[in-house]
Amino acid sequence: MRQFIKRALSKLDKLTPHQMQDAFLSATGEIGRLETVLDSLSMGVLVCDTSHNLILANKYALRLLPINSFEQESEPVWHLIGDEKAAAFLEKTLMSGDKAEDWEFSSDYSGKTRLLSLSVWPMVEKKPGSQPEVSGSLIHVIDITEKRNREARMRRMENLASLTTLAAGVAHEIKNPLGSLAIHVQLVQKALGACRALCGGEPAGNGKKSEPRANLETIDRYLSVVDEEIERLNQIVVDFLFAVRPMDLELRYGDINVLLKELAEFVCFELKKANVECVLDLAENLPFIDFDQNAMKQALLNLIQNAIAAMPDGGKLYLITDIQDADIRISIADTGTGISDENFTKIFEPYFTTKATGSGLGLTMVFKVVREHHGEINVNSTFGEGSVFSITLPIPQKETRLIGAPK
Repeated sequence: MRQFIKRALSKLDKLTPHQMQDAFLSATGEIGRLETVLDSLSMGVLVCDTSHNLILANKYALRLLPINSFEQESEPVWHLIGDEKAAAFLEKTLMSGDKAEDWEFSSDYSGKTRLLSLSVWPMVEKKPGSQPEVSGSLIHVIDITEKRNREARMRRMENLASLTTLAAGVAHEIKNPLGSLAIHVQLVQKALGACRALCGGEPAGNGKKSEPRANLETIDRYLSVVDEEIERLNQIVVDFLFAVRPMDLELRYGDINVLLKELAEFVCFELKKANVECVLDLAENLPFIDFDQNAMKQALLNLIQNAIAAMPDGGKLYLITDIQDADIRISIADTGTGISDENFTKIFEPYFTTKATGSGLGLTMVFKVVREHHGEINVNSTFGEGSVFSITLPIPQKETRLIGAPK
């Protein structure tokens, strides 16, 4: 078609009005098809002239960057882009004449923080009988948020898988000595009790306890500490095994809203003590799903307690449910300290914690419970403002059909 238009234009002075109309309609139709193709792409495309003025942009690019409206060749592209970081990068790249590939930056898009990738290439045009020359710039932008989330989930799954073999050996080597220590501490305490009986139970005449008795009580106090430490180590091993062993879930058909109401009631005293207000925003007529009551309760409770801990000066805790496509979404949001960029990519890694007494396995266990339910967990956080942990769980197929069925 383009060849036909070129031939028609070369003979423009010889064309009849009817032929000129046909050529014009053909050109208009081809331009329309090209615009439709560009607007159908799931990536942003922008074209600039040699003065870096924006002359073409598809709908996806207008939404992503964002750009409200523009007139062709009216002003440089960086003046039109709403995102300051992207605008500064494009100005620097285009003015220097450099090529850039896959520059990543975060941007607020539709109320969510999205990760975008932006590339800039020169457009080279070769005209018959002349050398190739740069006729402008092509800017390419794509949303890579889901891609990065998938990569992060794969890394977390790989980390869990690599721990499975290690877990069996480590747990075996630790639990056996712990069991032996616990037994022998009990035996020593029994022996100390016998010694105490032989030393006499009454204090000396001056009101002070006899020296042997005082020593025995000191030893007994030390052994109590040892016993507490053994119990703490044993709990660490139990948590570790929970994080790496396959789970034996007892799935039951139920209402996740009921579980969230129970949890809100369960932590009400903890919330009051921390000066945290709990806001329930639960969707009505939420479809029932299959879930393990105990495992899901532990996972959600962990997220709730983390949210409370993130609000040392008080704040608001939001427990939200809604329907997203064919999934139920559970959101635990807080107005706390948020997560720093440095820690954001590490929060689901085993043994990573910012707490002085944390084991670093809490969010690892949450991730495991969600994955065992064939769900997904995502995090949005702004440092200093708060965090939102969102869990999506699949709605059973029979419920999915009912949602879209005529009433």
